[in-house]
Formats: sequence, C-alpha cells, structure tokens
Amino acid sequence: MKRWIALSALAALMVGAHAADPYPSKPITIVVPFAAGGPTDRVARDLAESLRKPLGGATIIIDNSAGAGSSIGSNKVAKAAPDGYTLLLNHIGMATMPSLLRNIPFKVESDFEYLGLINDVPMTLIGKPALAANNYKELATWINANKGKINLGNAGIGSASHLCGLLFQNALQVDMTTVPYKGTAPAMSDLIGGQIDLMCDQTTNTTSQIEGKKVKAFGVTTAKRLSTPALKDLPTLQESGLKGFEVTIWHGLYAPKGTPADVQAKLNAALKAALKDPEFIKKQEGLGAVVVTDKRMEPAEHKKFVAAEIAKWSPVIKAAGVYAD
Repeated sequence: MKRWIALSALAALMVGAHAADPYPSKPITIVVPFAAGGPTDRVARDLAESLRKPLGGATIIIDNSAGAGSSIGSNKVAKAAPDGYTLLLNHIGMATMPSLLRNIPFKVESDFEYLGLINDVPMTLIGKPALAANNYKELATWINANKGKINLGNAGIGSASHLCGLLFQNALQVDMTTVPYKGTAPAMSDLIGGQIDLMCDQTTNTTSQIEGKKVKAFGVTTAKRLSTPALKDLPTLQESGLKGFEVTIWHGLYAPKGTPADVQAKLNAALKAALKDPEFIKKQEGLGAVVVTDKRMEPAEHKKFVAAEIAKWSPVIKAAGVYAD
C-alpha cells in the first residue's frame, strides 16, 4: 500500500513537472498552406528565423501542406492539438476561403486563435517577355485587340495571383482564360517561357524577375508607387488609367482554437519582436513588402481586420462565379 502511494506521488510529481515545462520546450511547426518556394513560403521562412531568438532559440520547422485554396494546411492546424506547437501562416486566403470554397471543414472566424498580422504585400501586373506592349496603356490596347485569346495564369484557386486576376478582369470587364497552376513557381516558369500571357502576383515573387528583365512589368497595385529600388520607377495601375484598382495581400499568424492564453501571449510578444528585427524588415522591404507596425499586430485587431476582409471579398468572388469544392 505504501509503495503504491509512493509511486502515485512520484507520478503526480512527474506530471506536475511536465506541465510546468516552459513554453516552448520542443520544436514548433509553422504550417504554410502553399507550395515551397512561393511568396508565402518565403515570408514564413524569413519570419521563422526572426522568431527563434524571442522564443528562446526554439527550433521552428516549416511544413508546406498545399492544396485546395490553402484549406488543406489550414485544416491541419485547426484540427491540431491547441498547445502552441502547430501554427498556421496564411495570407489573404483566410478571408476568401469562406466564399471561394464550398466545403471547408472548419470556420475561419471561430476555429483559430489570431496571433497578429505580419505584413502587407503589394501586387504587380506582369507579362511574358515577348508581349507586344511596354507599358499599361499599350497593354490595355493589346487586351482590347485580343479579347478571347488571352491566358491569365495564377498559382491555383485561392492564391493571391488568382484573386488579383479576378479583380483585374472585373475592372476591365474582360474575360480571360484563367490558367491555374499548382504553385507560383510553375506559373512563373510558364510566363517567362511565353506559355501564358499575363499574371498578377505578389512583389515577394515578382521583384527579382522584374529586376532581371525576365518578365515585363506593367504596374503595381498600390495607391502610391513603391520605394523598393527595383520597383520605384514602376507606375501604379491607378495612375496609368485603371482607376480605383488597389490590391494588397497580407499575411497573418494563427494557432488552433483553445491554445492557452499564456502561450498565445508569448507567441504574440515573439511576433512583435520579430517584426522589429532589422534583418526581417530588410528582407521584406527588399521584396516590396511592408512589415506591419500598426494595431493589427494585436490579436483582437487582427481578427477584426480579417472579418472586414471577408466582407470585402465575398461579393467580388460571388460576382465572378468562381467556386471550388
């Protein structure tokens, strides 16, 4: 009897010691719901480097779980243990999934803990090298002359390039043949090779291609020109004549619903520290991205922002009549 009591006490002590392990005490996995090598993957890998120090040198693993408009990777996190060791880094897809996908096995607004926004990323309208246009005015003329023949590529349904492409067609009131790829890399490869005509993608993916003159650039999707050296002379689409056209992609960090409040607080504090890391800021600015410094770094404001984005994109997607199972 005494031996049983002693063993029980020992077991209780062991459980108590384990429960008291400081977070994090094992590797953290950040799930990226897109293919490796794409713009969101790059943001995740850069962020992981800057998160390690404020998280006590923790090992951070990137898990690319791509497919179904980012819902596969997002569902993986929604169903993961709420202990802070499985996180999600997703872009504007968090706001478009509810309208774009018919059957997602989770609820964006209630199955995640919102940890904070990371960056804002402008988009660029780019074309194949042999395209018979050198600026947006010439491109608009070319589009009008080639209606029904234009191929517009994207990185897959729900990708940033897909969403920007929808808005572009809607703004011009011109239907183009949409060509979805399994990721940004193959879409960019075919654009450079001339298999598709146009693509609208994040500066995190297009800046080096524009700088290397591998594609033609027709404009940025922001209200003002960018300060990025490689893009500072590129006009905005608005100033070139496409009035009211403004698209910015963003990235945020999430944990499964029910993650302990103290763990959420540590992750949010680490995220804020990472967003102030000069090296992370330098990498993001070099790609045309703007690191978040406003109140959207706070979980409640992050969640409010995503709710507003859901309301913004829902009518656009429904008007386009684009859905996926």
